[in-house]
Amino acid sequence: MLSTRRNTQIEVVVEKMRIETTEDRNRLWENLCEATGENARSKALDQAARYYLRMCGGVAAYRRVNIQTLLDEAEAQGSLTAPEIAAILDECELPVTYETISSVGPEWAMCA
Repeated sequence: MLSTRRNTQIEVVVEKMRIETTEDRNRLWENLCEATGENARSKALDQAARYYLRMCGGVAAYRRVNIQTLLDEAEAQGSLTAPEIAAILDECELPVTYETISSVGPEWAMCA
């Protein structure tokens, strides 16, 4: 459905898209909303689509391809550290960080 509204100098075109709802799709969308922290399915779908495109690319608008960058860096360096991997995969839709805590022995052990 396509509708047009005129507002003095601005013309706004609103397009609506219908997607058939299935039980599986509903579960998927609910999980996506939970994972993204979005309340609206449309916003969760937008976030997931942007992240997917940044990871795999293949279109002019998303030339930087994080998965390929990750593979190229691993090949060039022989291996990557967790912080290097996190830096490559980090995106605003799905922030990726790495931190480490080191400990030796049980925390409850006390020396006399």
